[in-house]
Amino acid sequence: MYEKQAIDYGYRVGPPEQVVLLDDDGRAIGVADKATVHGPSTPLHLAFSCYGFDRDGRLLVTRRARHKATFPGVQTNTCCGHPAPGEAMEDAVRRRLADELGLDAVDLQLVLPDFAYRAEAGGVEENELCPVYVCTLVGEPRARPDEVESVEWWSWEAFLAAAVAGELSPWAQLQAPLLDARRGVWRTR
Repeated sequence: MYEKQAIDYGYRVGPPEQVVLLDDDGRAIGVADKATVHGPSTPLHLAFSCYGFDRDGRLLVTRRARHKATFPGVQTNTCCGHPAPGEAMEDAVRRRLADELGLDAVDLQLVLPDFAYRAEAGGVEENELCPVYVCTLVGEPRARPDEVESVEWWSWEAFLAAAVAGELSPWAQLQAPLLDARRGVWRTR
């Protein structure tokens, strides 16, 4: 399992998280502190989304912490994040699952390599090239309260219905039907 960062009273301590900035063709053009990037006009940057399932095929759905700058309190897929400069995407996904939820992943699969989106809420814009992964989760979720308010296990059908009803994060609403269309290509254990 990935070593967790030091936490003081549930909040991350240490150097600021950096994101990889991209040009319009998806090529890295620099880095910036994550806290300075997400605002009313966010530059394109690299991210990822992960959909983690248990061995019974249920999806772990999370509700983002209410104090987060982007889409606070919104229900969404298992986890999202940003790879650090020079970090392999698969390593970033595994790091985030361990850091936010205390979970390991097996059978990690890249399903939507070119997914990108823009979304805005509360004066904060997301603008991400956001490859989408699926995996089977190992362990019981232990959500960090500064990142995740709550977790629930849902059937895939319930998640699709919530996406259609507009009850999820903007990226999950867009990703869900694309993942469903490729369901025969990916299967979790």
